[in-house]
Amino acid sequence: MIQVPDIQTPAAAPITDAAAPAQGGFHGRHILVTGAASGIGAAVARQLLAQGARVSAVDLQADGLLALRAAADAQPASRLWTAPLDVRNGAQVEDVVAQAQAALGPLDGLASVAGVLEMGEVVDLDDTRWQHCFDVNATGVFHVCRAVARGLRERRAGAIVTVSSNAAATPRAGMAAYAASKAAVTQFSRCLGLELAPHGIRVNIVSPGSTDTAMQQAMWALGSSRETVIQGDAAHWRLGIPLGKIATPDEIAASVLFLLSDRASHITLHDLRVDGGATLDQG
Repeated sequence: MIQVPDIQTPAAAPITDAAAPAQGGFHGRHILVTGAASGIGAAVARQLLAQGARVSAVDLQADGLLALRAAADAQPASRLWTAPLDVRNGAQVEDVVAQAQAALGPLDGLASVAGVLEMGEVVDLDDTRWQHCFDVNATGVFHVCRAVARGLRERRAGAIVTVSSNAAATPRAGMAAYAASKAAVTQFSRCLGLELAPHGIRVNIVSPGSTDTAMQQAMWALGSSRETVIQGDAAHWRLGIPLGKIATPDEIAASVLFLLSDRASHITLHDLRVDGGATLDQG
């Protein structure tokens, strides 16, 4: 059985107007970001703040939220609200969403980024670790999307982006729990998008490949490496990355912001794969 070790998250970079291009029309919009304490979620929150949004940043890891707030110390309190949240708890999700709207006003969008990785071959994977992956990656997304979508539907406007994975469509040895839970996220999001489209609400998916986050670094600590991921691993039936590099959290975040923005006003139910061409076999 493979256990993923804890990796310390580096201190967040200061949030400035240079953190992301000043585009997308987020000025004054209120976006909820889950998984905002580190990695892709933190990058999404920073870019939204740099583009004028009001951001409710939530995560189970309170220390990471403190780092995000410290990096945003130049932002007015009316622009950033943070709270601890366990997305596995449906009642807690409803309460935190209500608190966020009381603090910063009605929500205009959601970036559902929170996720976990459990690795191990199926024959070695115990029930607890399998269930943990689905509780966070699938049920957690359901809880947050349900809570936010209710308000968006009443106002007949808004956008939701869920962060899935290219593993949702491409099998990975030793990643059955993660891949299956992300496949659930992808199809759930498409169904949600179909239901919300008549109300003027868009729902899209961003599916990253290997990204330089604590989750990816944990995999390298188990015997993989940056070079192996880039070059590919025939022994594990894995193609490399044609662009020859690992994605940064900011690169993934930019794709999330695009789909949240009015520039994607006629895009819904779309799965945007951002993996440097790693899943070229999937088209």
